[in-house]
Amino acid sequence: MDLAGSTLVAMPAMGDSRFEHAVILICAHSPEGAMGLIVNKPSPDLDFAGLLDQLSIPRAPGGRDINVHVGGPVERGRGFVLHSRDYSAGRATMQVAGGYGMTATLDILQALARGEGPASALLALGYSGWGPGQLEAEIARNDWLTAPAPADLVFSPDNGAKWGGVLRHMGIDPVSLSGTAGRA
Repeated sequence: MDLAGSTLVAMPAMGDSRFEHAVILICAHSPEGAMGLIVNKPSPDLDFAGLLDQLSIPRAPGGRDINVHVGGPVERGRGFVLHSRDYSAGRATMQVAGGYGMTATLDILQALARGEGPASALLALGYSGWGPGQLEAEIARNDWLTAPAPADLVFSPDNGAKWGGVLRHMGIDPVSLSGTAGRA
């Protein structure tokens, strides 16, 4: 099973508060593990303008503003820009299944500050990571639902609506979702 380009939707009984109601876009998945970015938890401490200031990147009058998220608990000081495929920094851009790209270099931040770059983007500080078999075990334990990753939900500025939006996209009413798993 390759989940790259899919979303993980945290189940209501998620035991880890860092992932409560999280929606994670899986960027890479292989037998060696998985890596993804939480796309619905805004950074409480930093916005894009503040980040540009910290990095001494000048912002042009037409400079873009993108949402800054907590991408996960791993390497929280490292930034990843998840974006539409209409932008590429060559080998520095990882192509993600489902029509996404991920770039972790200053080039994309500079382009956005100039008002250029991809049509859709969000910045994630840190990432979510799983070792070999760990994600599969969490899915089997009913910690996560897997779902297609519609770009309009992933890049939506309404972070509070993403969790329920992905569930509704799957045909699930969030109110009826149970946190308990069963086996037949």
